[in-house]
Amino acid sequence: MTSLDSVLDQDGVRLTVDDAVATVSLTNPAKRNAQSPALWRALTAAGRALPGSVRVVVLRGEGKSFSAGLDRQAFTPEGFDGEPSFLDLARGSESDLDATIAEYQEAFTWWRRNDIVSIAAVQGHAIGAGFQLALACDLRIVAEDVQFAMRETSLGLVPDLTGTHPLVNLVGYARALEICATGRFVHAEEAERTGLANLVVPADQLDEAARDLSAALLAAPRDAVIETKALLSGAVSRTYEDQRIAERAAQGRRLRDLAGVTD
Repeated sequence: MTSLDSVLDQDGVRLTVDDAVATVSLTNPAKRNAQSPALWRALTAAGRALPGSVRVVVLRGEGKSFSAGLDRQAFTPEGFDGEPSFLDLARGSESDLDATIAEYQEAFTWWRRNDIVSIAAVQGHAIGAGFQLALACDLRIVAEDVQFAMRETSLGLVPDLTGTHPLVNLVGYARALEICATGRFVHAEEAERTGLANLVVPADQLDEAARDLSAALLAAPRDAVIETKALLSGAVSRTYEDQRIAERAAQGRRLRDLAGVTD
């Protein structure tokens, strides 16, 4: 793959590939990378366009903010050009509304595929949908000025873009409820202390830190990382005994592969 090959550039999303590392950039800093259905479709397309050689995906936002969340234009009667407004969607059937939300969620689901490791590099505001997009990734590196917030409840809504599951897993039910119900800001120190952030760095070192972590992730053999990710991601839903069984099965596959044994 040609270095920094541009694979996709549409609707505020750009995907570039440099060998085993892909970078997904949110490219509308003038609006603090506010999100829309068109942007969500572009994120979904980026996931589908990843070459098979990619092992690490870095998600970043251009400008001072990672993403200020949903573009408030969605709640106006006119909505976005060529799109039904959220008000129109609410007046439709429950099945149509459910299907539409499920389509939006697809932009947030592919980041945890077992064949890649995803890193969100987050600076400034990551609010609502922006917070949930950062939570969609496996790992988060944040700048010292980061401000996470889940503001959906203040609008009479709930977080519905897949963020509730990872948030509870990372910080626990009680803290997740408090963060969501109050809509307060979570800053860098708390994010690192509670597990929301893997690393905090000065804002001007964010891209460098993402490159360093990408290189570290690429140091181990790909199949071992894939098996380890699958083991860890499934551990929450397994019993202790089931996890032991899963470890044995995974290690058996790795040993047979290293020994060149085929079934």
